[in-house]
Amino acid sequence: MKILLAGILGGIVMFIWTSIAHMALPLGEAGLGEIPNESAVLSAMQSNIGEQTGLYIFPGRGLGKNATRQEKQEAMKHMGEKIATNPSGILMYHAPGRPLSLGKLLGVELGTELLEAILVVFLLAQTRIASFAGRVGFVLAAGILAAIATNVSYWNWHGFPCVYTASYMLIQIVGFLCVGIVAALVLRKAALAA
Repeated sequence: MKILLAGILGGIVMFIWTSIAHMALPLGEAGLGEIPNESAVLSAMQSNIGEQTGLYIFPGRGLGKNATRQEKQEAMKHMGEKIATNPSGILMYHAPGRPLSLGKLLGVELGTELLEAILVVFLLAQTRIASFAGRVGFVLAAGILAAIATNVSYWNWHGFPCVYTASYMLIQIVGFLCVGIVAALVLRKAALAA
């Protein structure tokens, strides 16, 4: 029961931190910009992509869905040339009409952070770490691992801006630090009772 309580309280504290980081601090917007001449670009996207919501990479390899392994390998040989002479990036495109439900988005975010916190506290409870600093350090290390897992790959492969990558890693790491402090406080009493 203490493990679940520590996870839930840690998740709530993490959610509060990430809310502050995105709404009150510049961390949530670091490295993001608006598209110049946005209306012309949006019009071109809608004309060419239309209703096909999806995640797109550009420049593409120019292959169809049923390309053979040999065709894929041949296309990869020319990607360096394409990237050198064309803009490149990734685009998450939603067709017009996507509803913006802030309550649902915040609910999913809270649920995600609760799950993360409960899982990391469960892992912590499987250890024999008894000291406050050790428990905080364990959860912090898990947070560093989580922050590295996706953010560095996105920076490396897709060219995400360094400031964006560093900011989002910081948000995650501090969030896990908060969970670690809460878990160490809640579980310390359980360790003393045992």
